[in-house]
Amino acid sequence: MAETMKAALKTANGEFELAEVERPQITDPHWVLARVKVAGICGTDLRHWKKDDPHLKGKIMGHELGAEIIEVGSEVTNVKPGDRVVVETLLGDETCDWCRVQQYNLCPNLYKVRMRTISQAFAEYVTGPSEKFYKLPDHVSYEEATLLDTFSVCLHAINLSGIKLNDKVAVIGAGPIGLGQVQLAKACGADVIVTDVVDSSLKLAKELGADVVVNTRNTDGYKEVMEFSKNRGVDITFECAGGPSMPVTLPQATTFTRIGGKVVIVGGFEPGKTAIELEWQRIQKAEIQLIPSASYAFRDIYPEMEICLDLLAKGKLNAKKLITHSFSIDDINKAFETAQDKEHTHAVFVALTI
Repeated sequence: MAETMKAALKTANGEFELAEVERPQITDPHWVLARVKVAGICGTDLRHWKKDDPHLKGKIMGHELGAEIIEVGSEVTNVKPGDRVVVETLLGDETCDWCRVQQYNLCPNLYKVRMRTISQAFAEYVTGPSEKFYKLPDHVSYEEATLLDTFSVCLHAINLSGIKLNDKVAVIGAGPIGLGQVQLAKACGADVIVTDVVDSSLKLAKELGADVVVNTRNTDGYKEVMEFSKNRGVDITFECAGGPSMPVTLPQATTFTRIGGKVVIVGGFEPGKTAIELEWQRIQKAEIQLIPSASYAFRDIYPEMEICLDLLAKGKLNAKKLITHSFSIDDINKAFETAQDKEHTHAVFVALTI
């Protein structure tokens, strides 16, 4: 009889139910099996919370996790049983033109492949190719490791942006992605202004190095950005709010940005067509570049997650400050409620102990 494990499965109404399911097996000599220790809840997870997604019913979700290696395939050399690891959950089909050049974040089959195997954090075990499992230094906790997926998304956006020393940067949204973006922009030597509508998140942005923070619910963000940038507009705006905010925040990003500047779109869109009105004539005349950023992969010869792990290990990225709440997997629905209601709970990043 096959071994089983505890997992949180998506329900028809978009919540979770706990169940015993079959434990994954190593199916390739280069793959490993790991015991999930801590998983994280991110903005992408929240966009599916309490949504009617029939194609997700009965599926295991989650893609931010720290784990312990339990078993390795016969040809694995980079990790061994007992190793503490962070898991990169981006896995393409490994046959397309994009995977061939390590741009697997653009693989046409990315989500189909990753959700079948490695992108199943809300369960006791995961399996996948050994190169997706990076060893954690002793001083980096499993909880901190769960933020590395978020930081890698931010680093990919940084790499696409062409950010330079002393640039003026705006970050829209002070959730985990926005706060990661702030830290990396500051590490690159930029001056950073952050906008959001939640005071507790803005306070955290300030603590993590933001030069100016603005609550756009009660303050004119455009006016503050112009003052910050000597009336030019910023060199780069990172849109990090995404989701239902996008029809407001994307136009806002284009107004914050100077002539000849860039808008990097980090926040995610809802599926299907999203109607967003932009001042296209100004964007064209000002040659403002709109740069979509999708997940992460490699920067040159370096995996972007490995770069972020290195930065975290050296103390150049702070994950601890972002972890505001922790729950057991048994309380996953309460954890999602807490993460969603950040105005009242002051949640930023919510961790799940598996």
